[in-house]
Amino acid sequence: MAVPYRWHVYCACVALALACNYVLGKDMSWDTLNYHLYLGFSALNDRFGQDYFAAGPLAYLNPYAYMPFYAMVGAGLPALVICSVFAAAHSIILWLTFELGVAVCPSADGRTRVFAGSCAVALAFMNPILMQQIGSCFADITTAELAFGGWLLLAGAVRVPRISPVICAGLILGAASALKLSNALSAISAFAMFAMLPLGWRGRIRHGCLYGVSLGVGFAVVAAPWSYRLAKIFGNPMFPMFNNVFRSPEFTTESMGSANRFIPESIGDALWRPFAMIDPVRMVHEELSAPDPRYAILIALIILLVLRWAWGRLRKASPSPSDPQLNESTRVVASLGCGLGLNWILWLQVSGNSRYALTMACVAAAVIVGMLFRLFESRPKVRNYILAGILVCQAVQLFVGAEYRWNGVPWGGQWFDVSVPEKLKMQPNLYLSLNTQSNSFLAPFLAKDSGLVNVGGGYILDPDSANGARVVALIRRFSPNLRVAFLTSKPYENAGHPAPSPPVDEALIGYGLRPDMADCATITVHGLPPELEIRYQTSLPQEPQNRDTTYVATCRLIPDTTDRSALIARQRAVNLVFDRLEDACPKLFRPRRLATAHYGDVWRRLYEGTDIVAQISFGRVKFADQIRPNGVIDVGSENDWAKAPFRLDCGRRKGVYFAHVLPASP
Repeated sequence: MAVPYRWHVYCACVALALACNYVLGKDMSWDTLNYHLYLGFSALNDRFGQDYFAAGPLAYLNPYAYMPFYAMVGAGLPALVICSVFAAAHSIILWLTFELGVAVCPSADGRTRVFAGSCAVALAFMNPILMQQIGSCFADITTAELAFGGWLLLAGAVRVPRISPVICAGLILGAASALKLSNALSAISAFAMFAMLPLGWRGRIRHGCLYGVSLGVGFAVVAAPWSYRLAKIFGNPMFPMFNNVFRSPEFTTESMGSANRFIPESIGDALWRPFAMIDPVRMVHEELSAPDPRYAILIALIILLVLRWAWGRLRKASPSPSDPQLNESTRVVASLGCGLGLNWILWLQVSGNSRYALTMACVAAAVIVGMLFRLFESRPKVRNYILAGILVCQAVQLFVGAEYRWNGVPWGGQWFDVSVPEKLKMQPNLYLSLNTQSNSFLAPFLAKDSGLVNVGGGYILDPDSANGARVVALIRRFSPNLRVAFLTSKPYENAGHPAPSPPVDEALIGYGLRPDMADCATITVHGLPPELEIRYQTSLPQEPQNRDTTYVATCRLIPDTTDRSALIARQRAVNLVFDRLEDACPKLFRPRRLATAHYGDVWRRLYEGTDIVAQISFGRVKFADQIRPNGVIDVGSENDWAKAPFRLDCGRRKGVYFAHVLPASP
């Protein structure tokens, strides 16, 4: 049946997204500066021959979803125009939510169906994660729209079984998974929807097989061009992911990534997660505060439905006359519930991060509406009061406790305001960056044939490994046009006097280089928020960061002839201690056996799998959670660890890491 006012709703969704984007401002997130712009740039410019880990491991994600962002930035469009284009595109996920809300409505009345779809849109929009990303350059919404489109097609196939929407759904969900691998959870979960097809088991299996084949085809077609390059260069078509399978020597074969920070610690924690998400605090299902009661509401509605069914069974009430419209929409709700349940379980096991669950969140909004319209089908006023109460409560939560931008900055001018010295625009150099925030967004603003290597960031490139061999090859190719790049609180300019030396020498010694502080230049960036760089705890004084201007100093690199024998011996001793620490508690210090960094008086290893940074300084062995400020944990003296390994009682309780040294075994 035709639904009235469909295009009116679509236009309202666009207007809502544009208004939300304008009010919240431009989002200058860490991800934007670290890899979003760089990925779009690398998709349109072959960077494999001149860059290496330019944005750390994230430099090798499938870049095609970020091409529009780079294209608009490269065209010089104002930031407000770029964000408005993204916001309008992001509103499509609300269109799809409207259509799914209409599909789950049990009524045949057009106005009632429009009302149901509009309620689903309101519930989906009032997701703080969705609002957070509207108008931003994150690819989560744009790729989730593809995945959601696949679910909508499958919902239509559940209503009226047909082969063509099943095949199209598989192709779309496969493409969405290739563009952003987190969408693979939605693709896999969609298999559960086939259990509700109004067919025999043979028909369900046949449709499921067709979906699986088309899913693989869609993934392969979109992933193949980039994966071919990765396989040719690194021997891993998904590099750096799944390296435990492909085992490229240029990356760790252990689990790597920050996805584990939101995975429940126990079954009890997993069962409580829908209710924990109501609390407006950080680090529950995302780094920012994002209160979301919809999953708890969904559980309450499921309980009410079960109680109503049980009450009907006890009263032995006769079934109501069969209504084809009601049966079809009920089947759709049931199929969506099956897929949503499987998606929730997989999501908690894999990441628990709501940024990667936008499809699931919008489906949940539609399912809530479908269940409410069934529970209170004979009492529409009660239903409307409940819907109004849910929306008002969530609005209060959003107003009081939600954070909407990672690093919001005012509108004005182009997205990036970068001032590069003329000589850096003309002369191609190889830039070795040393910060966890790689500043790879600068690549399009440098000389065309320049190269970037992030040697000392989140994934440290060991000079004595396969990584080091790649870096050395690039150094030889670009020599003598080599420069180091690092964040600083003040400009480093060569005005006839050497600039003060920063504490970066240690990161370069392994490559036989040191900065020539008499030949420095500074790239100035305006409009960035402060404190984008992760600051590790150290005894070195932290210089105050300018709140209006960011400086990236670049100094020429020259050969270093310093005797490294004492440093090598010291590093071997430090590595022994770190290795013993990892073996004493492998569940905390993951992945193991990564390169050790040396900054001033601090030796450290970064464990991205658990967000831990371990360090040795002033004779003590310590570690801390770099995301949650829970303090530094001291696990003993370096000398004691060097003599013999310790036993540790270690783990995580309620999101807080702990470790205690146990007595030696008798």
